[in-house]
Amino acid sequence: MVKNNTLPALLLGGFLCAGLVYVGQTASSALLQMKAMDRTVTVKGLAEKEVKANVAIWPINFTEVDNNLPKLYETVQQKTDRVVAFLKEQGFNDSEITVSLPSIEDRQAQGYVDPNVKYRYSAKINLSVYTPQIDLMLNARKQMISLVKEGIAIASQDYGNSAEFLFTDLNSVKPLMVQEATQNGREVAEKFAKDSDSRLGKIKTASQGQFTISDRDSSTPYIKQIRIVSTLSYYLND
Repeated sequence: MVKNNTLPALLLGGFLCAGLVYVGQTASSALLQMKAMDRTVTVKGLAEKEVKANVAIWPINFTEVDNNLPKLYETVQQKTDRVVAFLKEQGFNDSEITVSLPSIEDRQAQGYVDPNVKYRYSAKINLSVYTPQIDLMLNARKQMISLVKEGIAIASQDYGNSAEFLFTDLNSVKPLMVQEATQNGREVAEKFAKDSDSRLGKIKTASQGQFTISDRDSSTPYIKQIRIVSTLSYYLND
């Protein structure tokens, strides 16, 4: 009976040894693969593009003063109508022009009256142009001098009165810029892999980043610079 059980026992022992060897080799291979998977490189991919603004918001302000309130209202109405007419002459339509109610200030109603103030009433008139016609708007600003000659003192285009330019069609440039940023990042990663005697593998993680839109410079605020920085991590292979 002892001899009859020896062969099966030997066979079982052989299978167990072979299994342990296989498991050991598999585990070793898996550990090597996991170690290789830990080798990564993280890079930044940049894409920039200049575009022209597609929307302009142009505030137009002027002030009128008088000691006679009804006369002041009359003057305000006349000059407001003239500014609107000027804008239409330049090519803007009614839907692009907004006229706000004038803000009237009674300087004598403030309690303290400055003796140097010559006029009791002051009216501030605010108009605005909201338009996609950027070139038309830029040209119209140059023609504003004609209103000054007619006695309409438009406020200077300084801080608070300057035109604002927007680019609202970001979706039209997003796909190509994301592709460009990814390609730029991959070129950097490939250079790193080459310098480290490695081969670039698949992407491990990727973060698109945020798009930023800024003026190219202070002299041309209607030219916008769009920028995106993507973060990409690649596996490195031997």
